[in-house]
Amino acid sequence: MIAPVRRPHPVSTYRLQLHDGYGFSAAAALVPYLDRLGITDAYTSPYLKASPGSTHGYDICDHTQLNPELGTMADYESFSAALRARGLGHILDIVPNHMAADSTSNPWWRDVLENGPSSRFSAFFDIDWDPVKPELKARVLLPVLGEQYGVVLERGELQLEFDAGTLVLRYGAMNLPLNPRSLTRALGLDAARTGHRLTDDHADSREYLSILTALANLPPYTQRGAEQVAERHRETGVARARLARLAETSPEVRAHIAACLRVANGTPGAAASFDVLHDLLEHQAYRLAYWRTAFDEINYRRFFDVNGLVALRMEDPLVFQATHALLRDLVAAGHVTGFRVDHPDGLFDPKAYLDRLQHMASEARANAGESEPGQAHFYVVVEKILSGDEQLRADWPAAGTTGYDFLNAVCGLFINSREVRPLTQIYARFTGRQKAFDDEAFASKRVITLTSMASELSVLAHDLNRISEADRRYRDFTLDSCRKALREVLACVPVYRTYIREDGWSDFDRAVIDTAIAEANRRNPVMEESILRFIHDVLLAPADEAGAEQRLRAREARRFAMKFQQFSGPVQAKGVEDTAFYRHHLLVAANDVGGHPGKLGVTVPAFHRANQQRCASRPLEMLATSTHDTKRGEDARVRLTVLSEVAGEWRRVVAEWKRINAGNRTRVGTSWAPDRNDEYLFYQAALGVWPAEAEGDALPARAPEAFVARIDAYMQKAVREAKVHTSWIDQDEEYGRAIRRFVERTLAGRTSLRFLASFVPFARRVARVGAINSLAQLTLKLASPGVPDFFQGTELWDLTLVDPDNRRPVDFAHREAMLDSLEPIIGAAERGEDVGREVAALLAAWPDARIKLLATACGLRFRRRHAAFMTEASYLPLSTTGAASEHLVAFGRQHSSGTLIAIVPRLIASFVSGKRWPLGAEAWSDTTIQLDEELRLAEYRHLITGEVVRPSPSGAIAAADVFRTCPVALLWRSAGSPPFPLPAGH
Repeated sequence: MIAPVRRPHPVSTYRLQLHDGYGFSAAAALVPYLDRLGITDAYTSPYLKASPGSTHGYDICDHTQLNPELGTMADYESFSAALRARGLGHILDIVPNHMAADSTSNPWWRDVLENGPSSRFSAFFDIDWDPVKPELKARVLLPVLGEQYGVVLERGELQLEFDAGTLVLRYGAMNLPLNPRSLTRALGLDAARTGHRLTDDHADSREYLSILTALANLPPYTQRGAEQVAERHRETGVARARLARLAETSPEVRAHIAACLRVANGTPGAAASFDVLHDLLEHQAYRLAYWRTAFDEINYRRFFDVNGLVALRMEDPLVFQATHALLRDLVAAGHVTGFRVDHPDGLFDPKAYLDRLQHMASEARANAGESEPGQAHFYVVVEKILSGDEQLRADWPAAGTTGYDFLNAVCGLFINSREVRPLTQIYARFTGRQKAFDDEAFASKRVITLTSMASELSVLAHDLNRISEADRRYRDFTLDSCRKALREVLACVPVYRTYIREDGWSDFDRAVIDTAIAEANRRNPVMEESILRFIHDVLLAPADEAGAEQRLRAREARRFAMKFQQFSGPVQAKGVEDTAFYRHHLLVAANDVGGHPGKLGVTVPAFHRANQQRCASRPLEMLATSTHDTKRGEDARVRLTVLSEVAGEWRRVVAEWKRINAGNRTRVGTSWAPDRNDEYLFYQAALGVWPAEAEGDALPARAPEAFVARIDAYMQKAVREAKVHTSWIDQDEEYGRAIRRFVERTLAGRTSLRFLASFVPFARRVARVGAINSLAQLTLKLASPGVPDFFQGTELWDLTLVDPDNRRPVDFAHREAMLDSLEPIIGAAERGEDVGREVAALLAAWPDARIKLLATACGLRFRRRHAAFMTEASYLPLSTTGAASEHLVAFGRQHSSGTLIAIVPRLIASFVSGKRWPLGAEAWSDTTIQLDEELRLAEYRHLITGEVVRPSPSGAIAAADVFRTCPVALLWRSAGSPPFPLPAGH
């Protein structure tokens, strides 16, 4: 048997989250199922060595090895072999922006903490060794303590231990290295302090003192010269080995070390007894601090505001080489056939990184004999969030983004923009909130720069102030005025970042900065306008200045601009996605990554334009509907869009629920908890993920226990992310307890019977329409230009909330068994047999999700059979006519090998009222889809039902024929002949 040949690029992807409970062996065992489903490429979370127990893999500790928690190299190779045997590619999620600041598991970071600027890896991390605060010069602020430093020290929570020839510092489960040159401050204590004297004429004593002398004479950790760095590293290793051997063989030395540690570790209650340890810690390359100190003084760049993730200087070629050597080997070996690049906006120069990544992959493949350098790009997609009309940079060597723009476009199709005004009135009446989303986003971004990311803002402000001092026109600007102005400008940047480079800026960059400055000026009429002009001029400094002094200033300005744009991305992400999205609850279906909840709804023409543009420029871009980062699962999201169609009923039921649950709120201080805004979110969250049920099922008296726990966990996270009553930084436990009581009482308490009697019937009606929305969304994803991605488990209904809810274990055995049961129907449809009756039965039983799995498998298998078609086919929007024409989305894909037509319904909540369920042919009356002349072929085959659909002589397809048994359609006609045998007697 000849092994299948892997495709040059993916046609569909399936995302797997790997962790210690689901590693390489489990992934290998799943490959046959992915193959049967129709997937062409497995797409995994990062699997280089991460922090112990990592559930996501983004906290990499060692780029030179695979994560041992996922299995051995043999397990990995078995996974790769399983993919290769079935012709599947493999896309790996890579993390170039940051590593785990793990002092134990990350050897590079540990070396930096031990040796400071003298570390061989000091230039790997984005550390400011000469920060504003003089006490941090040549030191890393390490905000890891649970209390103030002095309190922690004098409680005895910081303890020295002797381990493998050196001292380490223990703090809870943390193990911190110590500057070897400073160890004599503890190990060299005299007998007067320790009560233990080494015998002067003993060989072991002389060796011990010789070792301490060698340590004391090491080059200081502030030295950065190559010779001093090499000497310090070499002599530390020699001294450590000598001391380890000596301590192992000499009882006297061991006793002396133990006596020194007893003294150095101090005695709780005796403050002076900690002087030795304090003195030792003051001579480290790091400064231990209370974790809250990071908000004001941290001097290493983090991933967003996460202290435990330290940013890499990936712009340094040596850093790139060290972090990508294993990846290069995996590409050369054929194990990895594509990359997903995490958070490229955090990089100093994303384009330069992507160029280098492509060059690396090209060389690796050429060396393996797969291609020649300079051939077609390696498959790379970037996790880039596009805002508004922003487009991915045309000069980036990437296939496209990971698909959040498609996610928001397709979701917007199912939002009725005509009902935005009534929805806004309902929301305002219920919550008392009338703030527009743009104002909420502005305020939220300011909160971030004032709190969790204030230290990064402070660094930028000092840089800007230094630039102003060098120019007599601007030297009167104070540090405080620079900080305030930057805060306002950052809050007004309309996108994640600009892409200014050493060689200048683009029209896009200028437009973004012009907009931000103008908006900051509008929102702050009392601010001195000249400082905003100054910031504008610095960010857009010309690259072609004449004169040495002017060029020097321009380079300084350019460096500032590139740092500014590295910071604006985290401010946007934390301010909008992780704050404003949890404050503005008008319709939370729109509150997802890359979305704009202030602009509800996407028109059909706008959706077509986006598809046409992708087809022309990035036909291999990913199409996502659920990811590990989405705020809710794809089916929960489009279920909630139904509220935009039933505003009148929503107004009635939400007012009724408010009355029923009034007694479930709790007085917290002078206010009630939850507040009305959080209560409004609770109802939408519960609606989105209420289990799929038939309308005739018995009503429950209380919600399932697991459901209550999930909603409570979500609400606890949501109110902390909102940062209104409580937050992750300053947790108001009383408000959190009030939220928990409300959730439990409402769903499983004394009032739950009354509440669920009203809630469940409404939830079931919404879910029924939502299921059709889900099938329509799926169909559009399968047929649109791009590469559809399926997050693990979403081939069935994805009724999940934000992580960790969406990362619960997936029951793959259940999915495999369900696919087995559907094989006869799928096979018959592929052979051209009419299985409309069977499909209608599955639709009638829609809560079990077999209908979604059927449509997924049919579409994916078609895509795999016609890979070239899906990549190369043109895109043709199709017009609709008739009474229900506005309820349809239709387009054609055309290629020399055939024609595919996708037709789905939209905005059908009111349209199907009173109609037969499932939605039948009679609902569509005289509605037709008009085909362009080149699409008017004799007949098409419905890929899901196997039915034949024939256009009329005028070239129109009747919607009633299309939706005879299935509410969505993929119609195919191969060039030259029908793709399947015609039924007997046809």
